[in-house]
Amino acid sequence: MARRKELTLVAAKAPQLKKRAVRDWSKEKAARFLNVLAETCNVSEACRQSGVPMTVAYRRRKMDASFRAQWAEMIAIGYHRLEGVLLERAFNGTERVVTRKDGSEERMREYPNHIGLRLLQMHRETALEADYEPPAEDVSEIRERLVRKLQRLKKRDDEEEQREAERAGLWSDDPRAADAGGRDGGAAAEGH
Repeated sequence: MARRKELTLVAAKAPQLKKRAVRDWSKEKAARFLNVLAETCNVSEACRQSGVPMTVAYRRRKMDASFRAQWAEMIAIGYHRLEGVLLERAFNGTERVVTRKDGSEERMREYPNHIGLRLLQMHRETALEADYEPPAEDVSEIRERLVRKLQRLKKRDDEEEQREAERAGLWSDDPRAADAGGRDGGAAAEGH
């Protein structure tokens, strides 16, 4: 058991076990790296805090699909957090202390309009879509298109089910087979 903990799996032409180096990934290093990445959206900072060289992190992202997906998820989490902070600042401003020539201080709120304007630009389409209510004739047309699409999907699923049944030897075009418990439960025989 102790020997197994000293080995690590590496990707080569064929998977291999090798002696674990100090810089190799561990579950703890990976978790630390991903947590810092979510907090900062900064790969170099995540590498520094987790003790992993940046080249090793990028190589792992390139070779490990699961890690690549986690990396992308952590970046998305970080961006959502950043957006939340910027929204908070845009709505509530930041407190600023102004010192006057006479030495007195005054506290005031400063609102970063450029952040608010940028966020408005980014989300304008989403807000407009949320407020848009299509005319009744458009709703009818959309409903008809959806019904046709659902019918095509059902037909495709039925055809796929039929192919699977044929592969399994359960489907037959012979009406007698249907009477004997085929897929259509005898409906084909009634039509003859």
